[in-house]
Amino acid sequence: MTSPANTNPIDPVKLDRLAEVAIKIGLQLQPGQDLLLTAPLAALPLVRRITEHAYKAGAGIVTPFYSDEEATLMRYRNAPVESFDRAAGWLYEGMAKAFSNNTARLAIAGDNPMLLSEQDPEKVARANRATSKAYQPALEKIAGFDVNWNIVSYPNPSWAKQVFPDLDEEAAVAKLADAIFAASRVDIDDPVTAWRDHNAVLRERREWLNGHNFASLHFRGPGTDLVVGLADEHQWQGGASTAKNGITCNPNIPTEEVFTTPHALRVDGHVSSTKPLSHQGTLIENISVRFEGGQIVDAKASRGEEVFNKVLNTDDGARRLGEVALVPHSSPISASGLLFFNTLFDENAASHIALGQCYSKCFVNGDKLTPEEVAARGGNKSLIHIDWMIGSGEIDVDGINGDGSSVPVMRKGEWA
Repeated sequence: MTSPANTNPIDPVKLDRLAEVAIKIGLQLQPGQDLLLTAPLAALPLVRRITEHAYKAGAGIVTPFYSDEEATLMRYRNAPVESFDRAAGWLYEGMAKAFSNNTARLAIAGDNPMLLSEQDPEKVARANRATSKAYQPALEKIAGFDVNWNIVSYPNPSWAKQVFPDLDEEAAVAKLADAIFAASRVDIDDPVTAWRDHNAVLRERREWLNGHNFASLHFRGPGTDLVVGLADEHQWQGGASTAKNGITCNPNIPTEEVFTTPHALRVDGHVSSTKPLSHQGTLIENISVRFEGGQIVDAKASRGEEVFNKVLNTDDGARRLGEVALVPHSSPISASGLLFFNTLFDENAASHIALGQCYSKCFVNGDKLTPEEVAARGGNKSLIHIDWMIGSGEIDVDGINGDGSSVPVMRKGEWA
């Protein structure tokens, strides 16, 4: 008697489509261009599919780097305390050099969002700070949009069990895989065309916002009355964008947002989160903050408040905004009703703001601005960039013109 064949809960056809979309839409990888790829060890099947599609597209050299959850936990359990103030700077310097040489960047997300939930928060905070400092040379190349880059996701079993705790592992992986494929538009026969159509819709929205050139946005709803001043000469982005190397790419798959840069000194009022923020193993719930002159002066959370305050104390720019994004409440990710515990997905379920570093791309002629010129226009600088959701079906957004008049932008979470 033969044993039943092992069933694969992840549809191999859709996984291959995701890899193809990552290369053809996410990166638009060019012949001869190298690719640097990072992924959790569990995502090896997707790494192999992406690598194949990359070489078929003419890639120069594909170099994958893997992370391992067990190895990460071994550090927290056994490493000397002083080691948490250090990071592998040589690695990030090498990444920055690669990006300077026009290497494309692709990240596969999928780590267990609660991996560090039971570890010492002080160690986690110190390690995050050390890594953020070390990563800065490479992050500047990504935040500055020097090269084409992209993030996609893989249904790692430990992540799947967080999203679907009541299912066994195989069923949880299958459900999360289906959710990822649907949100990433690869559950249809021609996802490349679907992405081109979706990008056209996002382009219309950003062009409408750029045409109005609002001075600020006013968010109103339960627990929220917030005026987000927009940076001088800001520019809305969303969907496909052209990097400084001339390659048009989709940095995030999935994506439902149009976004721009707030003015670091012109945010006032109070705002409440509408979804939990999953950050480095901590679920931060019911965030409520008050801004004065662009800076958070009061912050509360019903859960994870200590960790949230450590984030805010990262550096001088961590209490200021680097991004504001508009997402309709009816987006496919919102309609799924799932909390993914993953910012790539959860931020595309609701309008959101991001603490920390701004994107220089979100300025008129941003690819030509120096860091000093970005700062002079109101762009924020920080070691962090952390998105959290403030939109819902109860939030209205108005665009405020320079003369104080207003234009409806969103009503009850939908484009007006």
